[in-house]
This record gives sequence, structure tokens and C-alpha cells, in this order.
Amino acid sequence: MSLMARTAGAEPARGPVVVELFTSQGCSACPPADELLAKIADRADVIALSLHVDYWDYLGWEDPFAQPAFTARQKAYARAARSRTIFTPQMIVEGEQSLVAPSETELEQMIAREYEAPDAVALSVSGTKGNYQIELRADPPLTQNAVVQIVRFAPQARVEILRGENAGMVLDYANVVTAWHAVADWDGRTPTRLTAKIDGDEPAVVIVQSATPGKSAPLPGPILAAARLN
Repeated sequence: MSLMARTAGAEPARGPVVVELFTSQGCSACPPADELLAKIADRADVIALSLHVDYWDYLGWEDPFAQPAFTARQKAYARAARSRTIFTPQMIVEGEQSLVAPSETELEQMIAREYEAPDAVALSVSGTKGNYQIELRADPPLTQNAVVQIVRFAPQARVEILRGENAGMVLDYANVVTAWHAVADWDGRTPTRLTAKIDGDEPAVVIVQSATPGKSAPLPGPILAAARLN
């Protein structure tokens, strides 16, 4: 994957609502949330992403999808919200709305509410499979920097859980995140074009997210725009 930037314009549009689920195969409360995410995984108005955390692995089952980076992302959301506690399952909608073990009604209402609000960034994607041009423009300009991220995921997975709280269950997962990379910083003021080269057949999305100031590093803020790449 590589990116190059140069000045460009973009047409405004309302992109899909990003829903991040922090989950674990070792968490007995998580399967209903995994099923709920699967229900919205194919919707055009939603980008649903399952991020598996590793802090349940000590209970006897190491989640093969878990990555320390996803645990760190969830903790960063907690710091941004001035919370000392993290939960599974937890959904973060558009980078700022937290739902802990939500019902389907709660999630649908949150998605509908977020979808009514316009994107803060006009984001457009063009190009052929594996080679994309991503154009960014903010009008009015952003008041703080943003980070451009490319996320890869596996659309479906089935796992037999042999140990831990969910021992004996066969669980299906949707949109399991395999990689989450920050690929560019953007000042939110200068219209910009990025060239993204994507390898392989695994689906990819681009997410533009506000970088909220933190004590030692920027924290994830509201998601400003998102789009599918392939």
C-alpha cells in the first residue's frame, strides 16, 4: 500500500455510518453483539467493523482474530471520553457514540440519527480495483487535524470455540478487521488527493477521523467521512 498527496477538489456526499464493535471470542456476553453486527454488515448505509480485543485471552481461549492494536484503540476511545473503564461488547458509532451491549433498536436508532447529519468532510473515491484516488475537502475547513485510515477485513468467518467462557460454541463473525493503518495526516483545510494502492482481494475501506489532542498522542475523535474501496 502506498499513498501520495497533491491538491484537488471533491464533491460533497453523505457516506455510510461507521460502526465499530469491540468483541472477543472469550467473552460470554459477546455473541449477541456479534450477531447484531452481522445483521447490518451488508447494508450500503453502514460500514460495520468487528475489532477483536485480546484482554479476554487469559481465560483459556486465545482469540485468533485479536490484536493488541485493537485493544489500544478501544482504550484510546475511553481516554477520549474521559472514562477509566472499557467493556465488551462495545459499539462505537461514528467515532463518538458508545453503546455497551446494545439492543437492535438502540443500534438502529443511533445509526439513523447519525445518518441524518451531513459529513464534515467531502470524500470521493475513484479508480480501478487496487488503485484508487481519494479526494478530501472540508467546507468549512476543519478546526483540528484529521487522520486518513485504511482498514482491511474478512467478510465472514466461522470458529469453533474449544475453551473459555464460550467453549463448545460454533460462532459466525462478519467483517472481522485484519489490519487498521493510519496512512496520512491531513490539516483539514487544504483540499487533497491521495493515491492508494491496495493489494489482495480482502475488502478495504477508507475512514477520515478527527485527531483529538491527547496527553502523549492524539486520540480518536468523531469520524468525518468514510467510503468503501473494494
